Amino acid sequence: MCYIYDMRENEFVSAVNKLGGSAYLVGGCVRDQLMGRAASDRDYVVCGVSEEAFLARFHDAKKVGNSFPVFLLEIDGEQCEVAFARTERKTGRGYTGFAVSFEPCVTIEDDLFRRDTTMNAMALLMPSRELIDPYDGRADIANKSIRAVSTHFLEDPVRALRAARQAAQFSFTIEPGTIELMRACGPELADEPKERVIAELGKALASPVPSVFFRALDAAGLLEVIFPWIFRLKGKTQPVAFHPEGDAFEHTLMVLDDVARRNERVEVRFAALMHDAGKGLTPPEMLPHHYGHEEKGLAVLKEMNSIMTLPSLWYKCAEFAIREHMRPCRMTQPGKVTDLLVRLDRHPLGFDGFGAIIAADNHGEQADCLTNHEKYMDAIRSVRAGLKIPEKLAGRQIAEWIRQQETAAYIKAAAPLKCGQ
Repeated sequence: MCYIYDMRENEFVSAVNKLGGSAYLVGGCVRDQLMGRAASDRDYVVCGVSEEAFLARFHDAKKVGNSFPVFLLEIDGEQCEVAFARTERKTGRGYTGFAVSFEPCVTIEDDLFRRDTTMNAMALLMPSRELIDPYDGRADIANKSIRAVSTHFLEDPVRALRAARQAAQFSFTIEPGTIELMRACGPELADEPKERVIAELGKALASPVPSVFFRALDAAGLLEVIFPWIFRLKGKTQPVAFHPEGDAFEHTLMVLDDVARRNERVEVRFAALMHDAGKGLTPPEMLPHHYGHEEKGLAVLKEMNSIMTLPSLWYKCAEFAIREHMRPCRMTQPGKVTDLLVRLDRHPLGFDGFGAIIAADNHGEQADCLTNHEKYMDAIRSVRAGLKIPEKLAGRQIAEWIRQQETAAYIKAAAPLKCGQ
């Protein structure tokens, strides 16, 4: 068999060279190496080789591309993508509307020209690792600038989201010309498959400073197009005594970034993003107050989900945060505090997620029932373990009796503190 299962990179490159072609590392792994970051998945581009010759040499290559050849090969023990250098010509709307050419005559410079931003349009010729940088990606990285390679940027509108996400990931600035290209993506972007939008949103939320993503989209006039639920928060004033940071939009982004510093889970960060979404529906005459924004927020979440089908875990966590975020520091009745603790103990948002949101929402202040939740839950679990339900009780009476015992355990553990002190 010609294909070597445990193939080394030098063996792969040598085999491509013997076919008369060249192999290059491309994209994110090149960018990450130049930035001194842990390299992402390795992707290769092959030039000067036909698909037939490639398959004759690498029998076990698994083809995964439809409109153009992309293969999976195990190299150095990793599953790597190997694509042929290609050019693209726009023929229709969206990311599928392309005519693609991947003939052996396509050069690496041709392939890099079709890419989105200069930081992703670099390659390393293997095995020499000579940098191929025809569009000055290395200089843009040094300047912390995100710049489109060309007007080809417009051909896939999701590139606008990707540029905003890269700004959040790397703390880079998007240069003005690229902002304008992003703006021009608006009409087509609104019609893109929503799973692509969700994918970019998830990566943006996972970034160190997620707010940069939303600010970049706003600067390009795209926030209202893609995330109107967040855009509506702009200009919704709040009581200055509680929210000196500004309107509900500024408050939301402040909370989001604070939670990102406290918690790595994307679903928690999404819940932080949506916790005050209902304020976007507050009528002007009610401002700066937002009475009933929790109920409105649940309606906003439902609307968002109907349009882009959120991951169920995101939805559940956001729903809990929207409904409950105003309560912890206001509750004084032990039974209600106990109910919240018990629900949260069973909820995927968890004490770490909900606690991060409450602390961020209150400028670092935290309710005792969350700060000391381990002590209270230990007490509640302990009393559960020793419960002997009276025989005379049945149905709802049993549930209420158990609740009374749990509440008594909480009261004993909390004395002399009260939630919110």
